[in-house]
Amino acid sequence: MQEEQAAADAAGNSSPPSHQERESSGGCCLVRGPIIVGAGPSGLAVAATLRRHAVPFTVLERSDGIADLWTNRTYDRLRLHLPKAFCELPHVGFPADFPEYPTKHDFLRYLRSYAARFAVSPLFGRTVTRARFDAAASLWRVTAVSAADGGRATEYASPWLVVASGENAEVVEPKVKGRERFAGEALHSSAYRSGERFKGRRVLVVGCGNSGMEMCLDLCEHGAMPFMSVRSGVSRPALNYVIIILIDVLESYLIR
Repeated sequence: MQEEQAAADAAGNSSPPSHQERESSGGCCLVRGPIIVGAGPSGLAVAATLRRHAVPFTVLERSDGIADLWTNRTYDRLRLHLPKAFCELPHVGFPADFPEYPTKHDFLRYLRSYAARFAVSPLFGRTVTRARFDAAASLWRVTAVSAADGGRATEYASPWLVVASGENAEVVEPKVKGRERFAGEALHSSAYRSGERFKGRRVLVVGCGNSGMEMCLDLCEHGAMPFMSVRSGVSRPALNYVIIILIDVLESYLIR
């Protein structure tokens, strides 16, 4: 325990090298302040608030950068679906010159600037595989595997744990009967970037959420022929969105 306490004296997210020293000293690190799992918008917001109150923290992120979902699993035309006033993180608003509905590239610039402003330096390449509460020690024990160190596991211990890994962090692909007989390409929405390569092709989009509807519009604008499959009835807000998309599609064809 003395070794763990000595390691804790080096805590504080503002000095990444100290994390490396603590990890190399053994398989367990006692962390001063909360452990935050995930360096997306929620994780950054928690870290920034703690920083403002001079509370040390450790952010564990499995990817190699902040906001991994926004960076690597979103389509090119994506914009925030709510006005920017409703999407700002605590303590810092969007720049005045940002549009009312910022693009994903605008949002990523904002997040990177936000992390730099509050000196949030996550430990990247750490995949959390387990978190358990040790009642006897009143500590959360969080196990993370380091990709850079050949899968070496390190246990981080703290009285506080914040899980900010995101509700859409894992890709969910439903099993569709007969899919193995389908000779065409099957693509999950997280891998879709643009409709450009589907020009002149028929594309079935399964689902009419924000992503499905916007992808249909994107496919239309790139000269593809999208069809949409909806499992149940369309809600009123979704129906309004469908009408807006149909208007956009009609306008694009009329202009041609």
